Parts: sequence; structure tokens; C-alpha cells
Amino acid sequence: MVAPVYTKIAEEIKRRINKGELKPGDIITSENMLCKEFGASRMTVRKGLAVLASEGYIYSIPGKGNFVQKPDFKKYIISYDEMSNSISSVDKTRLLEVNIIRPDEKLANSLQISKNKNVIVIRRLFYTDGNPVAYDVKYLQYQRGMPIVEKELQHATFPEIISKGTSLFAIKKELSIYARIPDEEMKRYLNIYDQLALLVVEQKLLSCDNKPIGLGITSFRGDYIKLQGFSE
Repeated sequence: MVAPVYTKIAEEIKRRINKGELKPGDIITSENMLCKEFGASRMTVRKGLAVLASEGYIYSIPGKGNFVQKPDFKKYIISYDEMSNSISSVDKTRLLEVNIIRPDEKLANSLQISKNKNVIVIRRLFYTDGNPVAYDVKYLQYQRGMPIVEKELQHATFPEIISKGTSLFAIKKELSIYARIPDEEMKRYLNIYDQLALLVVEQKLLSCDNKPIGLGITSFRGDYIKLQGFSE
């Protein structure tokens, strides 16, 4: 299948940027020159430039032209699956609690609800090769008639739990990652007898209009998790 001309234009300019022929801040050949070079219409050239802009290769200044964007080296893409990471995978879960509670002030603020609203709390332990590796807590806004099936909750990931009431395509996600020292209760659950730290991953799931749907807090033993990020 022959690639559209606008794709060829975008790929050629990308090649020049990646080869260093065009450097950050350099101006891109004018639209008129690109039309002549590729034998294309102005609309086709603009479509190719729009692709480059959407992918972060170039930016435009009205009245001046298009310029090569400076790469953002601070951006990484992290793939996170609470049941699997680059050094371990969860092969067993233990459901500790499924309950309906009233949130404290901190949880109410996080879910953007009042303290008199009901919240479902789900607590689980994750195991790898018979060893407890993570303590998992999920908070979901309760809706009347919402089914709570313990067998399904035991093994489901956070998005899978949420998807019972909404489409996964409509869910937005926020991730916070930090380290902390476990308290005595957490040490007992995770069989920690030394100064091993926890890596805590907080997931906040939001609706398409940015309303919080749920909050998940998974505390991993530091020796059973490794997260990796990659640039685009």
C-alpha cells in the first residue's frame, strides 16, 4: 500500500531532524518550497506539518514559520500493571475486606465528595511464589445498587473493577509514586523484619469530565517491584 504524500513529507522531515541535519530552533523549509520539493499541494504540506507538530517534532510561530522543537528529556512513559512488573508477577491474591465506609477528610478531598457519602473499600494482599509482596487498598464511590462480587474483586485490577460501571475508554488516570517506611501493621502483612522500604503507587481514576471515580493505593515491598520508563 502506497503511503499518502503528507506521510512521506512528515517522515522525510523527521529523518532530517533525527539525523541532525535540522537542529532544535532551526526553521523548517517554507510551505512553498515543500510544495515544490514534494510536488504536493499546500493543503497536503500543511497536513504533513500538522503530523509533525502533533508528535512534538516542530512548533509554529505565526508570521515566521515552523521550527524544530527542542526535545523534552524529562518525559518518560511508564507502563504500570499492579499485577506484574519487570522483576515479579502476582500469582495469588487474598481478599482481606470489602466494606462500605464513610470517608475521612483526606479521602473525601481526594475523591471530591462530602464526608457523609458512602465509599466502598477493598483491601487485598498480593503474593508471588507464596510470599506477600504488596498490600492493596481501593476506594470506590458507592452507588445504590452497585454489585459487590467478592470472587471478582479478589483477582481484578483497578481498571477492571471500575469497568463494571463505566467504559475503560472513558477513564482517565493519574499516577503518583513514592517511597515510605512501613508501619508495624504493614510489616506484619508483608513479613518485613528489617528496614526494607515500600514503594507506594497511587492510582486515581477519573471520568471523562475529570471527576474522581476511585483511588487505589498499592504498597509494594521494595525488593519485589521495579518500574521502568521509556522516552517516546
